Amino acid sequence: MLKILLKMFVVLALLGVIALVGIGFFLGPIVTKVVNTLGPKITGTTVTLDGAKISPLTGSGTLKGLFVGNPEGWSSDKAFYLGEVRGSVQPFSVLGDCIVVNEVFIDGPELVYEKRLLGGSNIDALLRQVEANIGSESSTPAAKPDGKPAKQLKFAIKLFRLQNVKVSMGIGKAMVSVPMPPITITDLGVAEGGITPDQIVGAVLRAVTANLGSATADVALKMGGSALDGGMSVGGAVKDAGKGALDGVKKLFGK
Repeated sequence: MLKILLKMFVVLALLGVIALVGIGFFLGPIVTKVVNTLGPKITGTTVTLDGAKISPLTGSGTLKGLFVGNPEGWSSDKAFYLGEVRGSVQPFSVLGDCIVVNEVFIDGPELVYEKRLLGGSNIDALLRQVEANIGSESSTPAAKPDGKPAKQLKFAIKLFRLQNVKVSMGIGKAMVSVPMPPITITDLGVAEGGITPDQIVGAVLRAVTANLGSATADVALKMGGSALDGGMSVGGAVKDAGKGALDGVKKLFGK
């Protein structure tokens, strides 16, 4: 009898592993379909995801070819493009208040920032559409049934890597393509026992801003400081555009 129970236990365990593997195999297409279906409803623009792989056994996942289109009326067809996004978490950490992320790897992202002379940008327009479709939400954690504020989920990221970044920024008639050096951040929020998503975005954008500043300076030198729109230098114009783009991206990530 004991041997039969043990065999049944082993068989059930194996079936459980097979089921998890099967779920991991099917989750990718499900995620792809959800993004391709819900994305356009949220942004009001074209949103496509080429593919996704999710593994619940290892807590890892990969997204490839995420395209977010521009709102109507802008010259470029896209606002964002992410070539590959790869990440992994410690599976059991999702049960606690701090999710431990082993790695976030973003390869080949592209950002197109178009600004009009009379004000406004494609990122501003995209943000307005997102807000109109999902509504403005307060960043304050919702209260529990007992009236006490709910704890905000925190994250600790051991390794964050951003590489092969290309930012295209246009002001008036000028369009400048700015390739950025790779960015690597380690132990983000680890010492603090986890930090909020807003703090993560802030830390990453500070690193991006620093790199973007040096990259735009290089572009300005190569272009010889040519004048744009009333004597504004390339360096100054691109840096202003860069700040506007990053501010807009931060708001979008907040959504």
